[in-house]
Amino acid sequence: MKRWNGWGDLSVNVKLPEKGLEILKGLIGEGSPGKDVSIEKILERVPASNMPSRDLVSVNQETRLHHAHGQSMSDWIDLRCGTMNKFPDGVAFPSTVEELDDLMEFAGKHGITVVPYGGGTSVTGHLKIPDTGRPVLSLSLRRLNRLTKIDPESQLATFEAGVLGPELEARLRTKGFTLGHFPQSFEYSSLGGWIMTRSSGQQSLHYGKIENLFAGGELHTPKGVMNLPPFPASAAGPDLRHLVLGAEGRLGVLTKAIVRISPLPELDDVYGYFFPSWESGVEAVRELAVSRLPLSMIRLSNPAETFTSLALAGSESKTKLLVAYLNLRGAREKEACMCLIGFIGGNHLVSAVKIEAKTTLNRFNAVPVGKVMGEAWKKNRFRMPYLRNSLWESGYAVDTFETALTWGKVLPAVKSIEKKIRDALTEHDEKVHVFTHLSHLYTTGSSIYTTFVFRMPKTAGEALRRWQILKKAASLAVVEAGGTISHHHGVGFDHKEYMGAEKGPVGVSILKNVFDHVDPDRRMNPGKLI
Repeated sequence: MKRWNGWGDLSVNVKLPEKGLEILKGLIGEGSPGKDVSIEKILERVPASNMPSRDLVSVNQETRLHHAHGQSMSDWIDLRCGTMNKFPDGVAFPSTVEELDDLMEFAGKHGITVVPYGGGTSVTGHLKIPDTGRPVLSLSLRRLNRLTKIDPESQLATFEAGVLGPELEARLRTKGFTLGHFPQSFEYSSLGGWIMTRSSGQQSLHYGKIENLFAGGELHTPKGVMNLPPFPASAAGPDLRHLVLGAEGRLGVLTKAIVRISPLPELDDVYGYFFPSWESGVEAVRELAVSRLPLSMIRLSNPAETFTSLALAGSESKTKLLVAYLNLRGAREKEACMCLIGFIGGNHLVSAVKIEAKTTLNRFNAVPVGKVMGEAWKKNRFRMPYLRNSLWESGYAVDTFETALTWGKVLPAVKSIEKKIRDALTEHDEKVHVFTHLSHLYTTGSSIYTTFVFRMPKTAGEALRRWQILKKAASLAVVEAGGTISHHHGVGFDHKEYMGAEKGPVGVSILKNVFDHVDPDRRMNPGKLI
C-alpha cells in the first residue's frame, strides 16, 4: 500500500544512519520534527463535489485526496501539515480507450477541466489542481496498462500509456527484451508520464532518454485523435512526436505509446571509482563521454555528495577502511569524488570497453574500488527517495534540482548554483546543506543534479516560503548560467516562470498557439508548462 502523505510503499522504510544524522546536525543544526496531520483531518478539508453524475467517475473523498497531488515539496508540506485546499471534483478510471473517449466527450459537454494522472510521482507540480471555477476531473490511466503488441523484428513494443515501470519491464523481459528506462521513480511512475515530461533513465547513456525511445502512438485531444506512426526516420516536415513529448497533458491524453526496445544484455555491471579532485573527475568523465564508448552510465559526485553518500552508507567500519585506502592512493577524504560507471553488452565488448576506459581513468589517477559499490547502488537505487520520509521525520526537508549545460559551463554553474542555494536562507540565520552530481552525460555537455537539505520551520507557511526562496535562487542561478530549466523532471507549475528565458517570446507564442488550437477552451491541465 502506498503512503498517502510521503514516498513509496508503507512497508518500506530506509532508516537514516545515526552517523549521518549526527553529521547533518553539525552542518545545519538540529532538526525540529513537526507533528503530521492525520488523514482524517485532511479529509475534513475535501469539499462537496461539483462533478455531474457519471459512470466511471468516483467522487469518494479519499480517492479525490489521493489524486490531488504529486510529490513536489509544496505537495508534501500541504499533506504533512494539513494545508491542502484544492482537490479534484472526481476521479475516473477508464479501462478502455472507448471509455476514455466517452469521458473526454463528457468533460467537453459539461465544461470540465481534465488533469491526466499517471503514477502520481511528479516533483514539479504537474498534478496541482487548477483554480478555473469549473469542475476538475482527474483522469487516471492506471487501468490502461496492457502490452498490446510486440514486434521482435523491428524491436518495437506497443503499450497502453498507464503501464508502470515494473509492469512494463516484467512483460518485456518474458520476451527477452528491455526498454532500459530506469528513472529513480521507476517503481511508481508510468510510461505516459515519462513521455509527457521528457524523462531520463539512469542508463540513458546507453538506451537514450525517453525521446529516443518513444517511436509513436496515439494522443486523444479535444479536437480528435492524433496518430503518430513509428517511422524509423522521416523528412516529412517537423516531427510531431516532439509536440507530444513534454506537452504535460496540455494537448490531450496519451493512450498508446510505441517504444523502441532492446534485447536483454549479456552483462550489465556497474563499477566504482574515486577521483582525487572534482576538476580531474569532471575532465575524465568528459573525455569518456566524448569518446563515445558504449557505456550504460557515468555518474560523478562532487566532494560534498561523496562525503554525504559515505555518511549515509550505514557501515562506519567499512567506510573508515575505504577512506583509509583512498588516502593511501591519493584521493583524500575532503576532496575525493565518487564515480559510478556502467559497462553493458556482450562479454567481448565489455572486456574491450573496460580496457579503453581504463586508459582514460588511469591518466586522471582514478582509484578503482570494484563492483561492490556498483552492486550496492543497483540494489538501493530506487530506495533513495525513501530518505525523504526519514529526513522529514527528523525535522529536515530535502529537495532536488536539475539542469543541463555545455561542458565549458558545467564547473562554474555547479559552483554558482550551490552558492546561491547555500546563501539563500542567510537572512533567516539558517544553513543549507547542498551537494551535486553529474548524472547524464553527452558529448556536448552534462546534466547537473543538485540536492539541498534545510531544517523545517515551525509552520507550514514558513516552510513553503523558505522552499520557494531556495527554489527561486536555484532557478535564477540556472538561467544566469545558461542552462535548461529542466533536464528530466519537466516544467509543470513550479518551473513555468522560467520557460520564457529558455524558449524566448516567439517560442512561447508558438506553444500557446498550438495549445489554444487543439484545446480552445483550455480544459486540458491548464496552468502548467506556460
